[in-house]
Amino acid sequence: MRHPKAALVVLLVVALGACRPPLKVGTLQLGSKLNGDNTIATHTTRFKPDDHIYTAVLTENTGSSAIHVQWFYNGQKVSEEERMVSYKGAGATAFEFKSASGFPVGDYRVEILVDGNAAASRDFRVE
Repeated sequence: MRHPKAALVVLLVVALGACRPPLKVGTLQLGSKLNGDNTIATHTTRFKPDDHIYTAVLTENTGSSAIHVQWFYNGQKVSEEERMVSYKGAGATAFEFKSASGFPVGDYRVEILVDGNAAASRDFRVE
């Protein structure tokens, strides 16, 4: 090998790039419409049974993490989803709460975990 030091530097840069710190949640948005950058366009905590319901997890720093969303209806977990994400700088990760036949009227809650740790939550209502 002609340039062992150069190869070592490249390997070190790749390894350090893969070891990003965990993401930190800055804001949890909730609403009925998304912007193109995965932030919420129409903020609300009151929905109709046939509305789209989205949450956007806004993170503040460069990093990589598993973002897990849990949706609750009247205290019971009814849906969950997890995504591995990686951002350079601030980022937004959107999730949609889906119902094939419309949402029942009642109290709901969305909870966000980052790498298994509670990070944010928001109560909302379908009327």
